[in-house]
Amino acid sequence: MSGAARARALPAVTGQGREFADVLAGVALDGPAGRLAGLLDPAFLTGAGWDPVTRVLSPPAGHQLLGRQMCRVGGCTARPHAGRGVCRRCFARLTTAGMLPAQITAAEHLPPDPARHVPCLVTGCLRSSSSRGALCVQHARQFRSRARGLAVMDFLADPLVRPLGPAPACAVAACAHLADGCRGWCGPHYARWRAAAAARPGLDAGRWQLTEPPIAEGGHVSLHGLPPLVVVQVLFGVWRRAQDGVKGATGDISLRMACRVLASQQVATVEDCQASRVASKAARALLRSFARDVRRALADPAAEQAGDVWDLAVFGHRGRLDFTGITQPWLREAAKRWAAQDLPRRRGKGHANVRIVINATARLSESLRARPDHGAVPSALSRRDAENFLNRLSYLESQGTISRYQRNKTCTSTRAFLTGIRALGLTRPGQPAAGLPGDVILTAADIPALAERGEPGRDLPPEIMAALCAGLDQLEPAEVRAAVQIAIDTGRRPEDITGLPLDCLARDAGGAPVLIYDNAKAGRLARRLPVSQDTAQVIIAQQQRVTARFPGTPRAGLVLLPSPLRNPGGHRPISLDMLEGRHRDWVAGLGPLRTASGAVFDPAKIVPYAYRHTYAQRHADAGVPIDVLAELMDHRDLDITRGYYRVGEDRRRDAVDKVTAMQFDRHGNRIWRDARTLLDAEHARYAVGQVAVPYGTCSEPSNVAAGGGACPVRFRCAGCDHFRTDVSYLPDLTAHLDDLLRTRERLAAACGIDDWARADATPSDQEITRIRRLIHQINGDIAGLGAEERAAIGQAVTVIRRHRAVSLGMPAARPPAPAQENTT
Repeated sequence: MSGAARARALPAVTGQGREFADVLAGVALDGPAGRLAGLLDPAFLTGAGWDPVTRVLSPPAGHQLLGRQMCRVGGCTARPHAGRGVCRRCFARLTTAGMLPAQITAAEHLPPDPARHVPCLVTGCLRSSSSRGALCVQHARQFRSRARGLAVMDFLADPLVRPLGPAPACAVAACAHLADGCRGWCGPHYARWRAAAAARPGLDAGRWQLTEPPIAEGGHVSLHGLPPLVVVQVLFGVWRRAQDGVKGATGDISLRMACRVLASQQVATVEDCQASRVASKAARALLRSFARDVRRALADPAAEQAGDVWDLAVFGHRGRLDFTGITQPWLREAAKRWAAQDLPRRRGKGHANVRIVINATARLSESLRARPDHGAVPSALSRRDAENFLNRLSYLESQGTISRYQRNKTCTSTRAFLTGIRALGLTRPGQPAAGLPGDVILTAADIPALAERGEPGRDLPPEIMAALCAGLDQLEPAEVRAAVQIAIDTGRRPEDITGLPLDCLARDAGGAPVLIYDNAKAGRLARRLPVSQDTAQVIIAQQQRVTARFPGTPRAGLVLLPSPLRNPGGHRPISLDMLEGRHRDWVAGLGPLRTASGAVFDPAKIVPYAYRHTYAQRHADAGVPIDVLAELMDHRDLDITRGYYRVGEDRRRDAVDKVTAMQFDRHGNRIWRDARTLLDAEHARYAVGQVAVPYGTCSEPSNVAAGGGACPVRFRCAGCDHFRTDVSYLPDLTAHLDDLLRTRERLAAACGIDDWARADATPSDQEITRIRRLIHQINGDIAGLGAEERAAIGQAVTVIRRHRAVSLGMPAARPPAPAQENTT
């Protein structure tokens, strides 16, 4: 920009408020403008080339976020033309000087751009000329009015030729240049005015001066003509985008177009700008970004709750929360109050649960609209309305509009909402839901049951994993590839992996590698997971790539998997959306993947989270005890760990072998001495040749055929030769013995019972002795095993007991045979 333009200062604006000299010199800012100016970083404004006096933003070409490419001609600040390295104006000047296009492109050094503004030849004149060795516009006009043939030196020696002071500012509000001559405009704007006046006769010059954009100059953005509040808002928007790491989209061209729109629409604030009418997509996105950032900076949760669509960024979350689907005023206000108290309790993606509840409340609102009063009076509702809502959901499921899962989720969410507003006291007098009857609620019985799932089975088969590992080299970028490798090797959740810091690898006392990560879901920080040397090498290689890419950022501020976009400092990790999207594209590019049976494996099941199930399954198949696996998975509840893996047929058969080797008859005698001698038929018999009875199995054929319901010995399995038990029933036998002893003591102390009833109900000494002997025999055989054998038996018992899909209820007595009809 010209020196004249840089020298132009705007007049000071006095008033109430405080002056922020780094933002706007000589202007007192208060209200929203003062609040935003107080948030701005002065160091950023200085580094971005902001002049608070002239209100011109001139980012240096090498700025990390606002920088740009420049023309190779020295002194020219314009952007180069595509493929040439020089701007259009310099290209035209050089070709006019006789250079060929190929010479211009290949030349290392190009003739510098001549100065466009030089001092006037008149001594002491403060105005400039457009060419070297010339007069300013006013003195040139005087020179032309003198006699013909007058030499310039004679004109300069004339005592009547006096120096002039600085030129006035251009009358165009957005222009930072000085006016030429007496026209009141700078030269370029005077040319624009002449063209506009010729095209539109009668054009109002005053209105034209207010809305006409400034003269575009490469690398410079003028904020002249904009109200102080809008200037501060634009600067704040640029700063916020820089904070978010947005690079390139806030270039001088897009920013100039956005400021031109703001000036032409004469807005008092960026939120008043009609961005939808802007033709440029980049400028439109920039204006909307400015309005959003300004609104978030000035908003607070209390003010946000007054609207029907909440920006969750105000509450520390992502996305929006829409209450417009709830039409009853009382219900909408109650939903807002409930959401306002529940949002602070959520972290991560937990705010999605709040959105689910609000969507369920919208379905309740839809059901209530069918009432004659449209559900507008809460005290007029009853249990019948809740039933109508449940019936409506059942109908939607039958029509395929919603699934059983959605129906279940809607019911549970609505129940949580109705319970929550009562807990908050919103049904009391003076509250939004005042008078809502107590029977307008959903109970546990109202919630439809979900279909019970089988074993987890979300792990990936070994042959699929082998194909994926073989194709890892095709996965790009390197950050996503490293994330997938870490997920396969460690079984961590995707959000735990993307959140890894750069220095996430440590060593234990023995020198083995340990992964340090945060369990984001459970809120447990600095968890330690032993990893293999191969995993450590993947992490080390990724650390080297990151430090080479961001050499100027301290290690403490870097993440292990930095995003390739909007991340100049290396502080932002790749997003889950990016990880899942690139992973999905990579799996699709590998072609059909087949299982060992030759069937095509569904690619929709190959997701990053499946590696966590595969990790658990791999360790379970290797015989890792469940308590150790729970520690590896960072679970505190063993039942959660059990949901991550299934017991394969090979492992189950091995468990059957071990347990069957410890099988006993009713006398406590070992039936099998070596599990390895079992025939395949014996495995089938273990499953279908016997039926479960209390504390063991029964092999009596008729009872097996009746599914355990035709036992001739009522409640006395231990006295039958068909009874079998094994080590897996030891806890049940012990509990049964304790129950027998307690029952005997209780009956002995009871009064008012006939002797025959007492004798029939009292457990016999023979049964107690038989059960005690059986337990003693099993414990003795276990004690005779080595430590490793005992551990193997313990693991086998865990497998068998978990997968024993039979009923252990008491058997029924065999019904009497039907009497033969006498035909004689």
